[in-house]
Amino acid sequence: MRNFTEFLIDNKSAFLRKLIHWAEKKDCFCFLIGNEEVNQIPGYKGFEFMAGIGKVLDVKSEAHEENSFQRIQDFIEAKSDTLMGFISYDLKNQSEKLTSANPDGIEMPLIHFFQPEFTFEFSGSDKIKVGYFSDRISENKIIDLCRSIEENISANEDELGENVNPLCRVSKADYSENVRKIKQHIQLGDVYELNYCVEFFAENVEVNPAQVFLRLNKISPAPFSSFYKIDNKYLICASPERFLKKEGNKVIAQPMKGTARRSGDIVEDKMIKEQLFASEKERAENVMIVDLVRNDLSKTANAKTVKVDELFGIYSFPQVHQMVSTVSAEMRDDINIIDVIKSTFPMGSMTGAPKVKAMELIEEFEIAKRGLFSGAVGYITKEKDFDFNVVIRSIQYNADKKYLSFMVGSAITINSDPEKEYEECMLKAKALIEALK
Repeated sequence: MRNFTEFLIDNKSAFLRKLIHWAEKKDCFCFLIGNEEVNQIPGYKGFEFMAGIGKVLDVKSEAHEENSFQRIQDFIEAKSDTLMGFISYDLKNQSEKLTSANPDGIEMPLIHFFQPEFTFEFSGSDKIKVGYFSDRISENKIIDLCRSIEENISANEDELGENVNPLCRVSKADYSENVRKIKQHIQLGDVYELNYCVEFFAENVEVNPAQVFLRLNKISPAPFSSFYKIDNKYLICASPERFLKKEGNKVIAQPMKGTARRSGDIVEDKMIKEQLFASEKERAENVMIVDLVRNDLSKTANAKTVKVDELFGIYSFPQVHQMVSTVSAEMRDDINIIDVIKSTFPMGSMTGAPKVKAMELIEEFEIAKRGLFSGAVGYITKEKDFDFNVVIRSIQYNADKKYLSFMVGSAITINSDPEKEYEECMLKAKALIEALK
């Protein structure tokens, strides 16, 4: 059984930085960071702060293994404890008749969930709450551990490793041609909207993942940021988007669709924000995904409980303005949490609509396997509540192969201009590239 103790700290951000450096010695960890100062979405906070470091037990499966959803459910039922983990985009192949044959440079597992050796959460303004197992370590040693972490002199945040200049795997001309072909599918009625992504990559590079994460979190703080390590593979994530949250029997989805740049000029920035709200194209993108999410949630909800709490909300982050809608539902009593996740995954904001046909076309037009990109990272409590992000604005790194990758994309509709869609992709890539320099 997990015990808890609290430790006084002088500075949250300094302790977090030092905790991340300490965690690097472990073979597995997950940091979920809410960056409250940038989370303006009403009613539903981001991750706040939670870290799971080291593992007592875990479950994972690779792409060729089956029954991954059931393996997660069995693991949840066996453990009355906080669990942390992720599900990759390609888990779609176990809920629909789909395949993934594109090259995969990162090779993350299909799923991974673990029972942490230690959990860390902020408690008030000046305390860290630590969860541990008393049969493994005493409370006094936990206090000593926290003291040693706080007193540790962290490495310089500029020590990122070598300068990385990732290359886009798709030329601008090929990107525009693919958008044109996708629009032909839209004209034929195959899909109404398609989320088309491209990969940036770098080979034979050595980076310091912890420093890259700290730098990205400084450049682009987001309410659903995460830093994850398993088997010398890393996710460095500055996601502004929630996939799904469960509180009691209430389930909340917050699809994000609609993006505009920020400006340093206050007047121009306000104008850009107003233009985003008024844009027929962005509204069309957003409402299509809202309808898809409503349909997904209805599969596991009590009758007449699915509702749109907010439509076309405009929220500002350091790098971009985003259009966010909130959809909620009450979960039926006969449904388990993996049923809810399975019925809504992958999230519509990263596929398009109709979802299955969109995913078939994604496999056709994209030339890199998404893997954990477009997947979800989060936690499950012992009460069986959960919160998961959407893995976007994220760098993945395989330290053994020295391969680094990130993907960016946008929603293609009948009104899409290839030039503007390409500009949106580059806008989303900007902070990720800056974090690597």
